[in-house]
Amino acid sequence: MEEELLRIFDTNRNAIGTATRHEVHKFGYWHETFHCWFVGRENEIDYIYLQIRSEMKKDYPNLLDITAAGHLLAMETVRDGIREVKEELGIAVSFDELVSMGVIEYSVETGELKDNELANIFVYNRDLNFEDFTLQAEEVSGIVRTEFKQFADLWSGKITELQVKGFDINGLGEKNLVNKVVTKDSFVPHQNSYYEKVVEGIGTTLKMGPSFK
Repeated sequence: MEEELLRIFDTNRNAIGTATRHEVHKFGYWHETFHCWFVGRENEIDYIYLQIRSEMKKDYPNLLDITAAGHLLAMETVRDGIREVKEELGIAVSFDELVSMGVIEYSVETGELKDNELANIFVYNRDLNFEDFTLQAEEVSGIVRTEFKQFADLWSGKITELQVKGFDINGLGEKNLVNKVVTKDSFVPHQNSYYEKVVEGIGTTLKMGPSFK
């Protein structure tokens, strides 16, 4: 996985070549990623779904993250990023069912990892059951959801914790219920401005109705 080639960019988003994933994060090259946020509605309440990163992940194990996300390889287009949803979550989604929120630039430096992303952000708005998910164990260990309003209030600073419910799968392949209170520290450390833009975009999408209609 470390030797996958990614397309790299200058600060004006001009492609300037390729580099391995290791080089991208070592030297902080700008690169493209695909982010897909799942939302749904139940009993007149809007929910957002979050993945629990596998404990086997090199970066940010066990933290809450985007429903499905990954790097775009050098030969891939943004449309090809939809493979991440099927690979990580086991759910077949058409690219045309997604609502684009555009590209968000953000930078995070954690230890030796320098992550400069051009993140292509999408929303998938559909009512789902937890039984619909079949997880890629080496990438994702669980799926939880929380009320979208609570999620928005967390990142705007109105509240400091929220409740998530869902499931995770342990090392023996057993599914366990998850029902716990989390804080910002429970999430992958994307910039706060990233989460604020995501909240704004999802809020707009929810007003549009389900993306599959």
